[in-house]
Amino acid sequence: MGKTPLYETHISLGAKMIDFGGWIMPVQYSGIIREHNKVRESAGIFDVSHMGEILITGPDSAHFTDFLITNSLIGIKPGDVIYSPMCYQNGGCVDDVLIYCLSEKNYLLAVNASNIQKDYDWITANSEHFDVKVENISELYAQIAVQGPRAQKILSEITDVNLDSIGFFKSNVSMEIGGVRAMVSRTGYTGEDGFEIYTASDDAPKLFKEILETGSDRIVPCGLGARDTLRFESCLPLYGHELSNKISPLQAGLKVFIKFGEIDYIGKKALEEEISCGIKKRITGFEMIDKGIARNGYSVFTKDGEEIGYVTSGSICPSLSKTMGLALLNADYIKSGNEILIGIRNKKVRAITVKKPFYKKKYRKREE
Repeated sequence: MGKTPLYETHISLGAKMIDFGGWIMPVQYSGIIREHNKVRESAGIFDVSHMGEILITGPDSAHFTDFLITNSLIGIKPGDVIYSPMCYQNGGCVDDVLIYCLSEKNYLLAVNASNIQKDYDWITANSEHFDVKVENISELYAQIAVQGPRAQKILSEITDVNLDSIGFFKSNVSMEIGGVRAMVSRTGYTGEDGFEIYTASDDAPKLFKEILETGSDRIVPCGLGARDTLRFESCLPLYGHELSNKISPLQAGLKVFIKFGEIDYIGKKALEEEISCGIKKRITGFEMIDKGIARNGYSVFTKDGEEIGYVTSGSICPSLSKTMGLALLNADYIKSGNEILIGIRNKKVRAITVKKPFYKKKYRKREE
């Protein structure tokens, strides 16, 4: 299994390690709920170095990258970051990615860990008629996320760069932080303000330690468990759950990240047809009425026993003291307030559909 450059750091901090998509990753250190709450209240630091980086360069790099994604690069400038699904011809998702504009002819795609090789193969296969170079540079870089309302204050103590200059979904493509060179962006996957730091693999342990020591009791190391509950409360999609090769970005509620118009891209025709015919299924939220946690793949039924979809994610929400879920349901049943049944083991338990997100996002939250 793969090990990130921070593997030994996790072991030294007493992390509980698990197999996550072929990577040995920390699931928790001091406890998922404690780590979750620390991010909401102060700050947490995550190793997300298992994520992949694919670089697209060359004269046609902007045109080609635009052809790959459903969102638009029109008007993008160096330092800008955009989020986008990347689709197959049938409208299903290859992946959802972040695109960093490093310069006019250099674009970095941050891709999900389990999809690195698949994405690279897909991008390469579709580059034949473009003057571009596609490189999988994932092994060269580590990625550290620092999230929470005190994230900026902590990081500002180890850099001379004014972090106010990095707006939401913006980046500084080359700066010094904690004594190392890095690209720092203001993005995240928790619903809180925060930063992603891309640095050379060899520099990651030093930087991780520096951030922890600087943050002191204001920050804790966090594992994948808290990362998932944080993103889940904010209803941010997880590939393989709310997005997949069988779930379109329209069904996932990501229409705002889909461009319609004259620009062509892979999957555009299928998405236009889905809009024209009506979106038949949608991701919706629900709250458990009866006891139980709805897990990915559990069937969802009407009160009359008709099967209408399945659960994509389900968990206790530590910030809300509620048990919630996300499900892909027939569009007729997504209105808030509908009572539904979740098939948990050998019985059906009650739940009610609710609006998303469960937790109000607090991007760019400042410390008083």
